[in-house]
Amino acid sequence: MNRAIRLTCATLAFAAAHATAHASAQIELAPGLFFSGDPSQTQYSDVKAFLREVVKKNPKTAALFELGTTDSGQVVEGLRIGSGPMHNLVVSTHHGNEYGSTEVALGVAASLAAAPLGGQTVYVIPVLNITGYNAKNRYEGDSGSSSRDPNRDYPGPCGTEGPHKLKSTALLAQFVDREGIVASATLHTFSPAVVYPWGLGTPDLSTPYDEEFKRLVEASVVESHYPTGNSTEVIYAANGTYEDYAFWKHGIWSILFELGYTHSPGQGDVDQLVKVNVPGIRKLLETAPKERAANHAFTGRCDGRHVRPDRHDE
Repeated sequence: MNRAIRLTCATLAFAAAHATAHASAQIELAPGLFFSGDPSQTQYSDVKAFLREVVKKNPKTAALFELGTTDSGQVVEGLRIGSGPMHNLVVSTHHGNEYGSTEVALGVAASLAAAPLGGQTVYVIPVLNITGYNAKNRYEGDSGSSSRDPNRDYPGPCGTEGPHKLKSTALLAQFVDREGIVASATLHTFSPAVVYPWGLGTPDLSTPYDEEFKRLVEASVVESHYPTGNSTEVIYAANGTYEDYAFWKHGIWSILFELGYTHSPGQGDVDQLVKVNVPGIRKLLETAPKERAANHAFTGRCDGRHVRPDRHDE
């Protein structure tokens, strides 16, 4: 279903007006930022049209890029924003039913395009799981038509439901390696929290960088005031997630945002999600270390008892 895009001038003007070191704490977004009507009815064609509108309004700061072609034959698109040497990532909608996270990613894209972060190139991928998003289904079909959870499809030191049974997750893994991503924010719904690794099936949850991770997640909740902490302790353990993979494999400062209180937000809920989370995501990107973590190997003990049950609902 095609829906009218309302990318307001006020929305883009807010970021330019607050392009200071304190911008992320002062952002106010206009209600009805993206799509008129029921946000649960938005299709990927609407998302692509929105991205093109952002580029049209910000041709000097934003450009489209293609992540690649998925098992369904559709192309995952995103925006490359800014031109700095530090490369960071915001990726949303591993789970197709979590459309509230999609609209937050679009809010981040509009904000950054209007007021890029100095010294950074930020890649924003609003939808990784296209078929799931169009159907508002958590799962994505692989080449053999089996349904898979994309955020259990990455390699991990304590196991996985993959790895990379889906082209979408393989494409993202190749991308973060190729582009030298330093920090990443992955956006989900539905239980409010901002968390960091490890989220594995292990009793050994600490990394050498717990204090740095705590600083990052606390900066990320400047407006939302969401709970923060270790992923397993705040949510639950799960093997094969992007967040643990990115840190374990590359030392990427990988932060998971669980947004809002429902998988089925109405327009008012979406407006609030954007308003309180875009500032925190900007703040994360502003304050993240400039280099990847050096000591990112997992040295703990894997224990499958710690992933029972994996509810597959975050």
